[in-house]
Parts: sequence; C-alpha cells; structure tokens
Amino acid sequence: MELDLDELRALAGWTADCAARVLPLIPDDPRPAAAIAAAREFAAGAPRTKALRTAAWGAQAAATAAPNPAAAAAARAAVGAAGAAYLHPLESPHQVKHIVGPAQQAALARELAGDSAAAEIEWALTHAPPEVRTLLNRFPPGKPGKTRLGALHRHLESALRQGHLA
Repeated sequence: MELDLDELRALAGWTADCAARVLPLIPDDPRPAAAIAAAREFAAGAPRTKALRTAAWGAQAAATAAPNPAAAAAARAAVGAAGAAYLHPLESPHQVKHIVGPAQQAALARELAGDSAAAEIEWALTHAPPEVRTLLNRFPPGKPGKTRLGALHRHLESALRQGHLA
C-alpha cells in the first residue's frame, strides 16, 4: 500500500486538533503541547524528522508521569498526533489504531475528566477531513478490544468508515 504525503499531513492535522482540545487537562507539562506543535508543523508542510519522534516520546513520558487518568489519556492523544506522520503502509488492523487513536484518547480524557466522550467524538467526526476517511477505508477493520477505549474506537472507526458525522 502506498500512503500519500498529503494524506498523512491531513491525518496529522486532524489528530493534532483532536489532541489539542484536551490539552488543558495537562497544564503543567509542556511535552504534550510540544508533540501537538510538531504534528501541526508536519501537517503544514515540514518534513518528518527525528524531532517529531522525539516530541512523541516526550508526550509518552508525560502520559506515564500524569497526575491522573484524564491527563494521561490527554497526553496519549498528543503522542498519537505526533506519531500520525509515521503511519505505516501496512494492510494491518493495528494501523487503524494510529488513525483513530488520538481522537479516541481525547474522548476518553474528556470522559475521565467528567465531561462527555460523545461530544468529543462528535467534534472529531465533524472535523475529520475527507482524506482521513479515505485513508481509513484503505485499511482492514481494526481490532479495538472490549475495554471502554475499545468501545470509543469502534464508534469512531465505524462512523468514519460510513461517513456519518456522529
């Protein structure tokens, strides 16, 4: 499978926007914000560099050090946003997690913070560019598991594949 750089840029931009919405849940750690900024730079045309991966690893460390589960999920959304530029061109269900992961983590972060996961999913679906839907439909169905995070994944993946807004 070939992945077009413009598709990856659209994906990175959308995932960065999803992750940025929950950034206020982790105000005392700059690493997730740096990962989102790196993803946005790539989405705007910057090359994929080691700095993008380094920013993702920094956000992962922030998730591990997060003071609560909502902050950890928000940081993982930032990890996924920075990693979106490196989606692998493999026809594997695992790659689907890289496409919907930042949005599902953002929804989980909202829910863990006492807000609505459904509203966050609706926002993500409404703001997904056509390239994300097209890209997702080139991969086989994901295997999200039976956890709450898996339920959020199933909802996002299904709606994106079908073109539904919510």
